[in-house]
This record gives sequence, structure tokens and C-alpha cells, in this order.
Amino acid sequence: MTTASGLPAIRESVQWAVSESPDGSSALVALAEAAVEHYALNYSKHPPAVLLEEVRATRNLLSVAVPGADHEIAVGLRRQVGWLSALLGNLAYHLDDRAGARTHLTLAGALGESTHEPALTAWASGALAMVATARKDWEHARGHAEYGLQHAPEGLRRAQLLGWALLPALAATGRTAAADDVVSESDEIMRSADELPGRFGYDRAEHRLHVAEAYLTLERFDRAAGVARESIAAAPAETPGWVAATLVLALAEARDAPDQAATRALGVLDLIPPPRLRATARERLTRLERLLSASVAGSATALSERLRALPASIRVDGTAA
Repeated sequence: MTTASGLPAIRESVQWAVSESPDGSSALVALAEAAVEHYALNYSKHPPAVLLEEVRATRNLLSVAVPGADHEIAVGLRRQVGWLSALLGNLAYHLDDRAGARTHLTLAGALGESTHEPALTAWASGALAMVATARKDWEHARGHAEYGLQHAPEGLRRAQLLGWALLPALAATGRTAAADDVVSESDEIMRSADELPGRFGYDRAEHRLHVAEAYLTLERFDRAAGVARESIAAAPAETPGWVAATLVLALAEARDAPDQAATRALGVLDLIPPPRLRATARERLTRLERLLSASVAGSATALSERLRALPASIRVDGTAA
């Protein structure tokens, strides 16, 4: 279990290691790998704005050691800078900074290729597809997803790129048959795959979330609700994944059970402090409010009032709220 004080402690250890080996060392590479693992495994335990500052500081510390390092050490450090850049891209996305996300993720993908780390190249491509999907740029979303699939190792990584990156683009463009094929293939992989924890991992809860969202996009509301419930059951309570699946379920219920949908969303707002609400959760809440705009249910009115009072995740001066 990490704590808030544990985050700066990781950065401080990296700082000490760099001061001991300003031209890099195998020990510094190992420490960088451990830092990346810590940030990835504990990604969901900290507000995105807080974690972003720590990951950025650690990346800057490593960059100091790269120029003077010998080739093998430099490659190892650059590979970890790539993974840290991938984290920064995902954090920027969760803070609704899509341009920043594209910048960090493009660097991550380039470092993945130059350091021969196909898992990094694949993951960064999947994240770029996610960012393109958010701006409804379906052509680039599909292109990034397909590029990621070319690099993704077989098994879990392929299922991740199929469900997380390619499926949303296919559903959004109405390619129902192709979307169904992707669901079938990725479901088959997930039945026997070993799940991986953390931000760079993938599990059944996340996979079912992506499938539920695809069904929601395709207006298969009953299927979306059923799969969203599977995701909720598989996700630890009150985590970002649980929040996402709960709000997808509310979106699926909004047409036929508006009071239930609004009450479900209000329950999320009761449990999750505003700094921990990712931009993706806020976007789902906004979509739900629009869907419930014609409802006369008191819960729908209460939801609108709560959303109007919700503080921004980042203040106008750029500091965390």
C-alpha cells in the first residue's frame, strides 16, 4: 500500500541515485524500473494532478543521467523515460489535457521503438487511439489501434489493444459486425489470459468496461447494462474502474429508468471526492445529465445541481484544485 508521503520518497530515492551516478549505472536503471512499477501499480490511488507532478520530476531526474551514460545504460534509462512519458500522457488525459496527452504519448511511442520495447510502443499507440476517440477522430483512432496491434505481444496485450483501442472506433463508426468480431476475439483471449495489475496492465473488469461502452455506443442498452454490471462486480469498490463502470451502467439505464440512473450517479458523487474524479468520469456525468434533461425525477434535478457545484479538477491558474 502506498501513501501520499510515499510518492515524493520514490522521487527522492531516484534523486539520490542520480547524484551517486550522474553518468548512469545499472543500479540507476533498476531503480528507474522500480519507480515506474510503483507509479503504474499505484496509479489509481492518487489524484491525477498530484501523481503527474511526481512522475514528471522523476523523468526529469533521469534525463540528467542519459547524455553521459554508455550505450547499454542509456538505452535502459531511455526505455524507462518512455514508460514515464506514457504515464504522463495518461495522466494528462485524465486531467482533460488532450494536447498534452498526445505530446507525451507520441514521445513514449517513439522511445518504445528506438529502445526496442514493443509493449511500450503498443501501449502508447493504444493510448493515442483513446485520445483520438475522445476527440471523435475515428480515422486516427483506428490507425493508432491497428499500429499498436502490429507491435502488441500475443495474449493479454493483444486483447488490451482490441478492447481498449480498436473496439471504440469500430463501434463509433457503426461497424457492428467488425465490433462483434473484436469482442469475440478479445473475450476468447481473456478467458485464458493471466491478468496484469496497474496502469499498464489489463484485467477482466477493464475489458468488460470497454465492451459495455461499445454496446452503449451501438445502442444495445440491455447488453451494455449487463456487461457493465459484470465490470462493477469485478472491480474493487470506489476505484476509478468501478466509477467508470457504474456511470456506464447509469448511462445504459437513463432511457428506461431515469430516476435509477440519476440516483446511481449521485451515489458516485457521494463516495468520490472531486479531486479523484477523472476527466473521463466527469464527461460521463455530463453525458448522463444531458440524457436526463427531460426527466422530471427529483434525482435528475439533484444531479444537475451537484454537477453545477462540482469544482474543476484544475484551477484557471493551472494548479490542482
